[in-house]
Amino acid sequence: MLTNNVAEPLKSLDEWEDDLLLRYPKPKAETQEKDKQEYRNYDDPARDTVREFYKLNHQFQTFDFVMQKRKEYLAFDKKEMTIWEAFDFLNQLVDDSDPDTDLSQLQHLLQTSEAIRADGHPDWMVLTGLMHDMGKVLCLFGEPQWAVVGDTFPVGCAYSDKIVYPEYFELNPDYNNEKYKTRLGMYVENCGLKNVHMSWGHDEYVYQMMKDHIPEPGLYMLRYHSFYAQHRENAYDYLLDDHDREMFKYVDLFNPYDLYSKVPTPPNWTELKPWYEELVAKYLPDTIRF
Repeated sequence: MLTNNVAEPLKSLDEWEDDLLLRYPKPKAETQEKDKQEYRNYDDPARDTVREFYKLNHQFQTFDFVMQKRKEYLAFDKKEMTIWEAFDFLNQLVDDSDPDTDLSQLQHLLQTSEAIRADGHPDWMVLTGLMHDMGKVLCLFGEPQWAVVGDTFPVGCAYSDKIVYPEYFELNPDYNNEKYKTRLGMYVENCGLKNVHMSWGHDEYVYQMMKDHIPEPGLYMLRYHSFYAQHRENAYDYLLDDHDREMFKYVDLFNPYDLYSKVPTPPNWTELKPWYEELVAKYLPDTIRF
């Protein structure tokens, strides 16, 4: 059994998201070659906790592990809550020891959804922004960080060297498994992501939770917003079908709102609450099963 200090190498879940900003800076910064090289510097000692996080993630995210977690959590038999009770539950993830933020999880999500709303996108996309990290409640059910956040990737086929810290996949039992170690593994060319199993985490969990309530473009945003090896590196084009390629335009549209909407000033929930209550009532049932 993993000890707490090994199971939770990050000081907070926000540390993974901060690392994403280093790997994928805003477009203006990407025009400066020196900055690009610095952002891709994974040997910086300050990032040791992120390195350890991905070592665990890549070692234990096997095909069998994903199947086990799908069986365990997709029955949605852990809790049943209203959406506002769920946000209160999620807010327990605020880390009082984290000096970089005192914002609640709801405030972080509101920053994303409000940025989407300010740009005039459809209300279902605003709701997608509000819900996209709800799957992090998995931590409150006892799951270690590496099984909740992190870049996602297909399991059941060879791991791409475009995934962050690919060297750690050598620790994974599937790495040398004859069924899974080839380029296609258990899949066929252009089979479509609907036939592909992704590493387990908050993306898949919230997608499954919302799949009957949000339009399909929003569901792609939820399910693949952490699939950076594809929407930034095109590493798994050979598994996508034409429908995936069309839907990934929406993932690309959503991604900047996810990455770049954090600001120190929290949204004014008192002013925003009536609008969001109406939005939630339009799309979601009275209670959600977790």
